[in-house]
Amino acid sequence: MNFRLNTSKATAERLKNLQATTRLTPNILARYAVILSLKESQPILTTVKDKSGLEIPRNVLTGPYDYLFKVLIAQHENREITDEEYFPGLFNNHLERGCILLQNEYNYAGNYEKMIINLLAKIPEVNNHDLPG
Repeated sequence: MNFRLNTSKATAERLKNLQATTRLTPNILARYAVILSLKESQPILTTVKDKSGLEIPRNVLTGPYDYLFKVLIAQHENREITDEEYFPGLFNNHLERGCILLQNEYNYAGNYEKMIINLLAKIPEVNNHDLPG
């Protein structure tokens, strides 16, 4: 079982640039990126071949949300996935796509605060009557 993920050089650069402008750590940015990728309905058909970027431990990337990320990725895949498929493979694929999306979000917004506001606006609202109990 692999507990380390190696990004591509391009993703490492995106994360470093976003870190410099947002002051968020790469692991937090990576979580945003993966979530943005999971919002896309298209499956990811390619796997990451360039692994010359950052090396990040699994527990740093996913933190206490590891199981949640695995479930969300399995749901996106529309099938059960093994731990070996999930990390680093599928997680890294979503990270790669998501970093491009996150960089685009930042470029569109122009600054960190506007980017966060735009990202929050994309979250569907949950009405109180939708909640159980």
